[in-house]
Amino acid sequence: MSIYKRRERIKQIINETEVNTQGELARLLSLEGYAVTQATVSRDIKELGLVKEKGKVLNYRYVMPDKIQKVSEDKVIPLLKTFVSSVSVAKNLIVVKTLEGHGSACGMAIDKLDLKGVLGSIAGDDTLLIVTESDEVASSVEHTIKNTLGI
Repeated sequence: MSIYKRRERIKQIINETEVNTQGELARLLSLEGYAVTQATVSRDIKELGLVKEKGKVLNYRYVMPDKIQKVSEDKVIPLLKTFVSSVSVAKNLIVVKTLEGHGSACGMAIDKLDLKGVLGSIAGDDTLLIVTESDEVASSVEHTIKNTLGI
């Protein structure tokens, strides 16, 4: 059986059942007559770009990247309102102060807002640094964040 057929079957398997280990996937393929090792499955997973997400039954499961559940704004904004204490701009940088231990979670939440002109962010324990394309974009993003959070 060809590599292409095997990889198509892997996609079908992970869409039909929750699989959370390479060994489990190799076992399922072997039951269907595919001669695979864990190393082969590992390469297939990498080539297909499979990622893990929280499962419904298992703790985690393999999924295609386009199947990852999107976090909606209605879940992100309450998190930000709870943990962000201040937002300040300095040239093309935005400094977001959070409650202790929530810098990364707020960074992930702000990333989910997909704000235009944001190049990236880096988080610490209680601080998030957002890098934007320009000073003007930083001011606009700061304004958007503050309005969204009501601060």
